[in-house]
Amino acid sequence: MRALIAEDEPLLADDLARRLHRLWPELAIAALVQDGLAARAALADLAPDIAFLDIRMPGLSGLEAAAAAPPGCRVVFVTAHDEHAVAAFEQAAADYLLKPVSDARLKKCLDRLRQPPTVADTDLLARLSALLAPAPKADPLRWLRIQVGDTVHLVAVEDVCYFQSADKYTSVLTRDREYLLRTPLKDLIPQLDPDAFWQVHRGTVVNVAQIKAARRDLAGRLQVSLKDRGEVLAVSRAYGHLFRQM
Repeated sequence: MRALIAEDEPLLADDLARRLHRLWPELAIAALVQDGLAARAALADLAPDIAFLDIRMPGLSGLEAAAAAPPGCRVVFVTAHDEHAVAAFEQAAADYLLKPVSDARLKKCLDRLRQPPTVADTDLLARLSALLAPAPKADPLRWLRIQVGDTVHLVAVEDVCYFQSADKYTSVLTRDREYLLRTPLKDLIPQLDPDAFWQVHRGTVVNVAQIKAARRDLAGRLQVSLKDRGEVLAVSRAYGHLFRQM
């Protein structure tokens, strides 16, 4: 049987090749490549029986390169990340190794590869691709449901001048009113449109359409004034780059 190793770190590739030779002397290393494009070409040209593919490589990912694997090629994904996928594929016939790979874990993988392939191999790539694909981005939040006493107010997000952290809650300030939302600011920020709302301080997020001016005070600290409210909001140094073009 012949194996392909695709790993963009040469020392790791050489180490894996040496350990494979020691643990499975009969397994021939057909090629060692260092990027996804070379891996895809080697899979098509050499038709190895086994492919050890690093998931994150230049050119193409290991998942993308694996699409060129010939029928019957057993694919083993190797990565330093995505620990959540390890448990999901622990029982698969083909394997998924998390760096650094111990000799015991590698031996377990090779023991599997010595066995005839199972049905699980045929859909491993599709299931792993689906698991590791980024989740679709949700539409930005458009409405806030804020309870005040026995009444629930529906507030359009676009009408909010700015949000201010209030411990485990968030102060929501519109043109003429202030509400208290029972959601921490850190949980609210990912739901907002980043083009429409800028975080300007650890505890402050401002509606960009409400910014009237940005200026520095006598101490050189950046501040923004708003169109529909009289407060002047401090901008921390970490967010000063947002106003360089203003």
